[in-house]
Amino acid sequence: MDDTKILAGRLRELADRSYNSCIFTFTEFLGEAQLDLLLRMERELSYAGIELYGGMDCSDRVVARFGRESELGYDMEFPIVCLKISPLSEQFGEELTHRDYLGALMNLGIKRELLGDIILYGKDAYLFCLDHIADYIKNSLLRVRHTSVSVAPAEGIPENAGPRIREQHVVVTSVRLDAVIARVWNLSRTQSQDLCREGKVFVNGRQRQNGSQDLKPEDRISVRGFGKFIYAGEENVTGKGRFRILIRLFV
Repeated sequence: MDDTKILAGRLRELADRSYNSCIFTFTEFLGEAQLDLLLRMERELSYAGIELYGGMDCSDRVVARFGRESELGYDMEFPIVCLKISPLSEQFGEELTHRDYLGALMNLGIKRELLGDIILYGKDAYLFCLDHIADYIKNSLLRVRHTSVSVAPAEGIPENAGPRIREQHVVVTSVRLDAVIARVWNLSRTQSQDLCREGKVFVNGRQRQNGSQDLKPEDRISVRGFGKFIYAGEENVTGKGRFRILIRLFV
């Protein structure tokens, strides 16, 4: 049985258990492909009620909760904890990358599904993880690359932390998904269509293998191997009938 069928069965099991036992149930963290599967099953599982959260707004990795407060008669928070990872010596701390932190955590034997987004802020990092693994991380993560670190609970990330976004004005022949992707990353239309066919393009968490759809304002586009951006909408039409649009590129 492949991973997709295993996950689909797990999602049905969680939805059924929530509905039949009148309790909230939760997945582990879902990446893009897993979230796409859940969204494709959304209508099938809607009887249980589905809510997504990753610890902050616009999280890339999210946990799904099955159950509705109005039907269950109580509420339950998502089992997500935020941890702050800091160098023991600010002066000697390295400029670490997302890959450095993730590699150090995986070297502890922690499954990726237990870990959410990692937000870099100066020489610190903020990690979202499932609550049952938090103590293990606090006690076991002592070093990231050559930097000795400490781990402590955090109430949340600083207001100005999070991914950096650069606004970019571009001119496109149309607001089709493949046309905008091609312009953002200076690709040919054929190359952007190939990315869609290869299953590397996601719009609002859903995989899109056809690049012909028109984008709508605030659509969130992710392309594996390239990055992600938010389509903010049209600004005007040029004299040659092209569209001047605004995108917010994650950098």
